[in-house]
Amino acid sequence: MEQNIDITALADFNRVATHGGFGSASRASGVPKATLSRRVRALEDALGVRLVERGTRKLQLTPEGAILHSRTADPFGEITQVVDELKSGIGRPRGVLRVSTPLLFAHVAMGQLGAAFLRAHPEVRLEVTAEDRLVDLVGDGYDIVVRFNPRPDDTLVGRCFLRDQLLLVAPPDWPLPPANAAAPGGGIELPAVMRTGRTVAKPWTVVDQAGSVRTYLPKPLLRYSTPLLIRNAVLAGAGPALVPRTAVAPDLAAGRIVEWGVVQGAQPEGWVLHASRRLVSPKVTAFVDFLCNHFAA
Repeated sequence: MEQNIDITALADFNRVATHGGFGSASRASGVPKATLSRRVRALEDALGVRLVERGTRKLQLTPEGAILHSRTADPFGEITQVVDELKSGIGRPRGVLRVSTPLLFAHVAMGQLGAAFLRAHPEVRLEVTAEDRLVDLVGDGYDIVVRFNPRPDDTLVGRCFLRDQLLLVAPPDWPLPPANAAAPGGGIELPAVMRTGRTVAKPWTVVDQAGSVRTYLPKPLLRYSTPLLIRNAVLAGAGPALVPRTAVAPDLAAGRIVEWGVVQGAQPEGWVLHASRRLVSPKVTAFVDFLCNHFAA
């Protein structure tokens, strides 16, 4: 038999589940606590299942309640967002936009980009978190993530905004090994600054500015967990390293470091990603377009 579900009651249930209790949901929404409780109980009666465990100090959903919340919270969030946007003007970017970016990209680019984006969209409040961990966009509450060479993920969609080059760079006074310094295995041993996490370093094959191909066998002098630390170590004179061109372009131009060659093979690609939902917020669309247009220029 077809059930008629009270949409208001379902929305209030999701409000209570999202805010972690009837009291906090009441304070956030302005709906009286007794009204929220009555509507949730009416929803339970209509469905014939318990959705909330009563008698606990902290709100606890039943397994059925958890399933209902996980399957309906996003659609109701999108509906609320659309209603707010219709009230304020269709298609106008507004509200808080939470963005996660890698540390290096944040330090090199996001200060300038964030200021320019807000000048173009003054009703948006931008919150940028710089971190190199693989965040869960939905679970961690982000609207957008910026990732380089992301793994395939059918829950995310987006656009490639940057195709970079991976360079072998060194401090200006670091001696370039002669071509005849190759080891018996065919590569030139090179003390280097490297990423942590790899026990066996792969050879670095680069094409120098004269078009010559060289293969280096990197031997770690220092290991760091992020590209930002690696770049800073090269600038401090620690040794050669692999870094993206965009991360060191000003330093190359100023002569603070020198380029030894471009790495052959796959190159870094920057992607701006968001949840693969049918409805996309104007603020998300605006940021994606802004980032792609900026780097296209």
